[in-house]
Amino acid sequence: MAATFSIAPVGAFTDNYIWVLREGARAVAVDPGEAAPLLRYLEQEKLRLEAVLITHHHADHCGGLPELLRACPGIPAYGPAGIPGVSHPVMEGDAVELDMGQAKVLEVPGHTLDHLAYLLDDALFCGDTLFAAGCGRVFEGTPEQMLASLKKLARLPPQTKVYPAHEYTLSNLRFALAADQHNPILAMRHSRDSALRERGLPTLPSTIALETASNPFLRSGEPALREALRQRGGHPGDSEETCFAMLREWKNDFR
Repeated sequence: MAATFSIAPVGAFTDNYIWVLREGARAVAVDPGEAAPLLRYLEQEKLRLEAVLITHHHADHCGGLPELLRACPGIPAYGPAGIPGVSHPVMEGDAVELDMGQAKVLEVPGHTLDHLAYLLDDALFCGDTLFAAGCGRVFEGTPEQMLASLKKLARLPPQTKVYPAHEYTLSNLRFALAADQHNPILAMRHSRDSALRERGLPTLPSTIALETASNPFLRSGEPALREALRQRGGHPGDSEETCFAMLREWKNDFR
């Protein structure tokens, strides 16, 4: 059955997106790091917030939850256990029952140990794990955990739409073009997405198909990426985990 809801971005902070799923007058919000912009949007659009989904404990993803719950008392908040305001802790294999459909919960540790993603119909809300042309920094987990999480997401159907929580695409593409210079898709993406940003439009959503074809962190086992690491003086060897870790370290320092 085709999805009956739409998805809209609400900007927060400098480059965060709070994703709002809309169906009629009902709304579900993903990662409200700030309450104020979301509350303004709900009022302007005459929407009634019915649930919140949280991907992980960083403040720019859940910091607005207490204020939001004061403004919208009684709504359920789903997310990792231990986050203030999360009333319904969820984990791998759980399904969040929403009026607009069932959101499958996926555990994707690496950026943080408690990181979750939600798959609703063909829409993936992946927080800071998978970005357009990139991935999150490995703060609490290990590179091996992050790579396993990315591989889990890469196995989703190719048409799955990817909704990360940040507008990092152009920065990620600059790195991808340096690391995977001969990938023709990257130049196309950079041209298209630069034009979108010049018009003040989001570069998102992406798709799993596009990411598996051009995201260097989903292609860390490819010969072209290994060669790029060797040219920088690295020794990636034959381990995909080592290549991934070296790519992530390169990206951490890339300007």
